[in-house]
Amino acid sequence: MSSNALLAVLLVASATATAQTPEPSSGSPTPAPASPTPAEGSDALEERIRQEVDKRVTAAKQEMREEIRAQTATNSVGAEWQQEWVAEKRKLELFQLDGFFRLRPNLYYQFDLGKAPDRRLFPSPRGNEKTQSGADMRLRLEPTFNISEEVRIKTQFDVLSNVLLGSTPSTSFPNDGYRLFDVFNDGQSAPASALNALQDSIAVREVYGEVSTPVGLLRFGRMTANWGLGVLRADGNCIECDYGDVVDRVMFVAEPLKGFYVTPMFEFNGEGRYAYPNGTQSQPVDLSNADDSHSFVLAAARRDTPQEVKAKLENNQGVLNYGVHFSWRTQRYTSEGLSSGPAVLNPDGSVGPPSTYIQRDASIYIPDVWLRYEERNFRVEFEVAAYLGKIGSRYNAPQAPSAVDLTQNQSLTVAQFGGAAVGEYRVLNGKLNLQLELGFATGDRAPGFGAYPGRPGSKAGGFTQPGDVDGPQFSCDNGGCADSAIRNFRFNRAYRVDNILWRELIGTLTDTVYAKPTLRYTLTQGLDLFGSAIYSQAIYAESTPSFTNKPLGIETSLGAKYETEDGFVARVDWSVLFPLSGLQDYNTGLQTQTLSTAHAVRGTVGIRF
Repeated sequence: MSSNALLAVLLVASATATAQTPEPSSGSPTPAPASPTPAEGSDALEERIRQEVDKRVTAAKQEMREEIRAQTATNSVGAEWQQEWVAEKRKLELFQLDGFFRLRPNLYYQFDLGKAPDRRLFPSPRGNEKTQSGADMRLRLEPTFNISEEVRIKTQFDVLSNVLLGSTPSTSFPNDGYRLFDVFNDGQSAPASALNALQDSIAVREVYGEVSTPVGLLRFGRMTANWGLGVLRADGNCIECDYGDVVDRVMFVAEPLKGFYVTPMFEFNGEGRYAYPNGTQSQPVDLSNADDSHSFVLAAARRDTPQEVKAKLENNQGVLNYGVHFSWRTQRYTSEGLSSGPAVLNPDGSVGPPSTYIQRDASIYIPDVWLRYEERNFRVEFEVAAYLGKIGSRYNAPQAPSAVDLTQNQSLTVAQFGGAAVGEYRVLNGKLNLQLELGFATGDRAPGFGAYPGRPGSKAGGFTQPGDVDGPQFSCDNGGCADSAIRNFRFNRAYRVDNILWRELIGTLTDTVYAKPTLRYTLTQGLDLFGSAIYSQAIYAESTPSFTNKPLGIETSLGAKYETEDGFVARVDWSVLFPLSGLQDYNTGLQTQTLSTAHAVRGTVGIRF
């Protein structure tokens, strides 16, 4: 309260007290006479006090009005600033950008394993050279547009993805006429598909909408897929990843009970032939529903959020998460030949080379079970998956359509199983990490691993022969099927266990059992040292290049990783593959054949944001 207001209150109290003072008794002394008389003086004094109080109250009211105006103005300014800050905050949150940039120098030594040129598992260097080196890069951008708190659009782009440094020099454009000799080239051109590179500078991986509703989360569009350890589905969203699953789907995530999620999904795996009825700017149309391949998926899981996991572990509680992922995929016909040529626009509006509709009658069931249990000092996690079903008509081009009787409808059985388990134990306050990983992928007695069954190789009559590295895992001709089953399970290509054998030479885990112990030590905050060894063996010797021996190799790896809180990452690995008898070549003197040791030095520098 102001001083004037306080004084006004005191004066009012004084005047009230004066008015209420009792007149003196007859025995009391009479005050000294004054002008006016005592009765008139009392009235005059009260009047003067009232006038003074009115004056002070008026002044106090005016001062209080001014203070209120000032306070209101201050509040108004504060409110306007707060509104501007909130608006600016909303502007910042409207667009969010995440991602990473990486640069990877690599050096490979003796990846031919000392084999003859026609028996090698890896692209060969020139002549007698043994060393291959280079560096590649990738910028991954993950913009999110927050339309509101409930509605958002998420995207993912790869820029210069796995572009080999120096692979698109300016002289790679044909007939530019400026440089006669490559040695004068001093710059790079942007990669352009079918011009100077196999893929464009920018690739769109994800674009999908996400809507939060009162009963769950709706997603629709093209998005990455991930489940469990990544044996079956892996999104490839790591700084060291090359592959990753991208699917066209509509999905809905519901949480009927706290921590329990149920997710039905519909996936568009392949639409077959399509056309543009009025040019490429018009809406494309699917020419036939018969050649579509779709999946109906249901996932149910008990899962804690990262914050809940952290809180439980800090309170010495166990964390149990688990789930089931089940897919049913069907296809009645296939547009054979559609993917064998460029996506050209034909006069009738259809896309691609001429295609023949081939009866497929395929139905595949894909169950996957995942479980993870974790405490402060240890973790156990496993995933087991399978492909079960049939392909009603096996026709698939190692042979030309004219050489196949399409009415025979030779059917194939699909029965594949695979899985991995990881055990982890932490000691020394988490600085020392001991880990053991075990995995298996069922195989097939047909020659070749079947990791890339369409890979060119030695296939007499269109099917694999003893000693072939790869090829179809069935054997059929016009007279029938000598081998009508496909049993080799293939891990997701983004699932990594080594740096040489499975990652580079074979291409993915299949037809194998493996064991991998790993040791990791945190030297200081952000700096880890690690080492591992992996032993791999084929389930069927017939699948190996030797055709008679199962052991494939022992691969060791040593490395270090440094990561800062502001997103900088640096890593280096040195791996050595000691090939075993299963990688020897069939009919090339197995007893006397000696394979060379392969080495790989991999580096990564990157920035996460």
